Amino acid sequence: MNQNKWMGVLENLLLPLADKLNNNRYLTALRDGFMVALPLIIFGSIFVVIANFPFLDRVLSEEAYAAYQNALGPASAATLSIMGLFVIIGIGYKLTEHYGLEGIYGGVVSLAAFLIMTPQVLENVTGVIPTSVLGAEGLFLGIFTSFIASELYRYFVKKNWVIKMPAGVPDAVSRSFSALIPIALTLSVFLIVRILFSYTPFETAQNFIYTVIQQPLTVLGSGLPATIVAVLLIQFFWFFGLHGQIIVNSVFDPIWFALNDQNLKAFQAGEELPNIITKQFIDTFLVGMGGSGMTLAVIVLIFLIGRSRQIKELGKLGAPPGLFNVNEPIIFGLPIIMNPLVLIPWLLAPVVVTIITYTAMSIGLVPKPAGVIVPWTTPIGLSGFLATGNAWQGAVMQIFNLFVVMAIWWPFLKILDKQYYEREKGDSSSSQAAKKAAVRD
Repeated sequence: MNQNKWMGVLENLLLPLADKLNNNRYLTALRDGFMVALPLIIFGSIFVVIANFPFLDRVLSEEAYAAYQNALGPASAATLSIMGLFVIIGIGYKLTEHYGLEGIYGGVVSLAAFLIMTPQVLENVTGVIPTSVLGAEGLFLGIFTSFIASELYRYFVKKNWVIKMPAGVPDAVSRSFSALIPIALTLSVFLIVRILFSYTPFETAQNFIYTVIQQPLTVLGSGLPATIVAVLLIQFFWFFGLHGQIIVNSVFDPIWFALNDQNLKAFQAGEELPNIITKQFIDTFLVGMGGSGMTLAVIVLIFLIGRSRQIKELGKLGAPPGLFNVNEPIIFGLPIIMNPLVLIPWLLAPVVVTIITYTAMSIGLVPKPAGVIVPWTTPIGLSGFLATGNAWQGAVMQIFNLFVVMAIWWPFLKILDKQYYEREKGDSSSSQAAKKAAVRD
């Protein structure tokens, strides 16, 4: 099969799939819902890092250290620990807004529906909602609840089952009363579902979702094979000009965040971390090395071996944003998109790094991700240090991976640079010949 036919086959397979995922209203709402929660998640993560700064427990007395952690604890407890609530509101808001309705009502009805479905018993005390189910643990139930609640609310509104206020009533009051019946009917449906679940062996929808869906998916998503598939899909989509990170994260983020939350709880309790694959594994040891495809290594190579003017200028342009994991200049300028010369390193490097990092963490050479959400723009070295609970091994792992990616890219970038260099020489020779001909004339 020649190169053009092979590229055509890949396009026919991947582009329709990517287009469907990009335009799917539920995945879009899910992605946007996480974006709503992201500033709060990062805020809480920052204070988890500060509260668990290394060696501080050795400098301060036991009482002073406990008081220090208790003082900073509410920052993460009010944000990171209940992140599910913010994601639920965001999903409901965005999905309802997609239908041209007022998003805020979709957000609040989704939140109320989730709370109705959530167990309200803690250690035999009724009327108390455990905060654990408001975080990543309850995320799967929250996602399904948000989708269904928003759709039910839309259905009742479209049926025109609303209270219409007379003219002259303030607009805010009119809108509130218009939403009353659709919200009441939607929440009534969830209350009935909750009652029905109480007569099943699962007792609650939370237990049902966790047993039937969340637990199997989490086990699958925590494994190396599924992670490699996700990484390859990200790279494939980017190769065809589609934002692979957004497309794949829409599917995998609920799994990765749930795994992340398990590690965070263990880290805060001083227990062994259960998972290697988490949200921060992907964001820190893959994306956090210059962006998708770890293109910071490509930039370093450009400065080391680049001869063509085009490559050198691209390196100067891509270096500043590349340090903060923004790599669009490299992706579109090298280019990586639809460039068969770089397809092999583009696909191979992230897979190799995933395997190396997973192995290093599984045998204890590098600490597992601590569950702390590090901003994706954090530079290499610092992000590895913070993501592994302030461990220097995390930073060393990133630097080692950088050299691995450089080694994989070296021959391919050399070929590409040679092509550009020879073309520039040819263009220069043609230009000089044209000038000489013009002078003779």
